[in-house]
Amino acid sequence: MDDRYGADVLASGWRTQFQRELERVPADRDVVVEVAEDGYCGAVVSVEGGLVELEDRLGKRRVFPLGPGFLVDGEPVILAPPTPKAAQSGHTRTASGSFAAADQRARVARASRIFVEGRHDAELVEKVWGADLRAEGVVVEYLQGVDLLDAALRDDPPSDSRRYGVLVDHLVPGSKEARIAEAVERGPHGAHVRIVGHPFIDVWQCVRPSSLGISAWPVIPRGIEWKVGICRAFGWPADDQADIARAWQHILSRVHTYRDLEPALLGRVEELIDFVTV
Repeated sequence: MDDRYGADVLASGWRTQFQRELERVPADRDVVVEVAEDGYCGAVVSVEGGLVELEDRLGKRRVFPLGPGFLVDGEPVILAPPTPKAAQSGHTRTASGSFAAADQRARVARASRIFVEGRHDAELVEKVWGADLRAEGVVVEYLQGVDLLDAALRDDPPSDSRRYGVLVDHLVPGSKEARIAEAVERGPHGAHVRIVGHPFIDVWQCVRPSSLGISAWPVIPRGIEWKVGICRAFGWPADDQADIARAWQHILSRVHTYRDLEPALLGRVEELIDFVTV
């Protein structure tokens, strides 16, 4: 009969026989890890002399020895030396979490494309999904407002071989954006257009508050231009468009991977990529 306690309690290896072997995660650049001891979270910036340098969402950097004591997605791991470049090919991940193909070159652009409402939306999509989009040959264009979508479709109609995916801010029931989307879907181009969106007022809110070191995005009263209100709530200048642009670049700098974005955006962008690459 098996003895679950073992035949010899003094036999070698009794201390470690039930311990789980930790996964070894290479400290490749941009890998995001958490320090188990104090909860510090950052992306790998460099590795040298057995030490790894991490940069957190506020841009502050700290150095730690490689080895155990780190968490990835809440699971303990051993942070190992980075993978040699030759071995990395085909095994690294893009910022969106996809596996990067070895020696991947950008494809010739497809006729199909993805429309977003503004420059900030385009820059955020490029930062996280840029490698994937280039590999698929998908171009992202911005409309400067969903109000202009109908005119864009008339000027350059979609077709079965020229599909359009559209990402819309604040796509919630009863909103102006929802009414425009419904009209397009009922129209002559509806079969070749996929309109999806996130529920937030602006794409800025698609960046997780934790990535900015805050508990939640400020609530801006009606009557105040939202981005201006956000800048003032953070104590940032908001006198002109240049101030707004600098505020966005600060927010965008805190986005390293898909983990820094809200799930409400992640699924919608992936849906559009699938739609236009069929």
